[in-house]
Amino acid sequence: MDDKIQQTDEMKIPEPTLRRLPWYLSNVKLLKKKGIRFISSTQISKLTNIDASQIAKDLSFVKIAGRTRVGYEIDELIVVLEHFLGFSEMHQAFLFGVGSLGGALLQDFGLCQFGLKIVAAFDVNPSLVGTSLNDIPIFHTDEFLEKIKEYKVRIGILTVPIEISQQITEVMVAGGIKAVWNFTPFRIRVPENIVVQNTSIYAHLALMFNRLNFNNLKQ
Repeated sequence: MDDKIQQTDEMKIPEPTLRRLPWYLSNVKLLKKKGIRFISSTQISKLTNIDASQIAKDLSFVKIAGRTRVGYEIDELIVVLEHFLGFSEMHQAFLFGVGSLGGALLQDFGLCQFGLKIVAAFDVNPSLVGTSLNDIPIFHTDEFLEKIKEYKVRIGILTVPIEISQQITEVMVAGGIKAVWNFTPFRIRVPENIVVQNTSIYAHLALMFNRLNFNNLKQ
């Protein structure tokens, strides 16, 4: 019963808070490497440029309390944050589209540190099918339905050309994928029970350019 209550509470966490928690975790880990044992929300604020009261509110969602005049114990804070964010459990994933971005993700050893392990990739390029990258096998997309039964993966990473992003998404969902990490600039359509996380590099690039131009106009 306690586990169910905890899951219900965690689902109510605001998305902006979820986006900030990994920032806190990364900075706290850096401090641990320096031998620091305790940290306050004020100290985290100086590192992240986020208001200390907001940090304290965010951390209240993960059910950890700091000590008066001491702050949070760093080792405990790391464990609690990693568990809360799902980083302490390894989640297996399939990647679709072994282009420049997909290939880079296959070679990103850092993903495993955050609980994501790509166990296989899919493409239609004859020069890629049957090979491997970073010891991760690359199969033909037509083999997906067979391989998902073998690997029992629930997460799909989408790095295919925009023209086929919806088509591949539908193949993934039909095969049993429950969550899609979408790196394409196309807003894919999925059933309500499918989790989608859109991560568009180009959208963030546009934001950066826009802010850069705005700042230049002010000078």
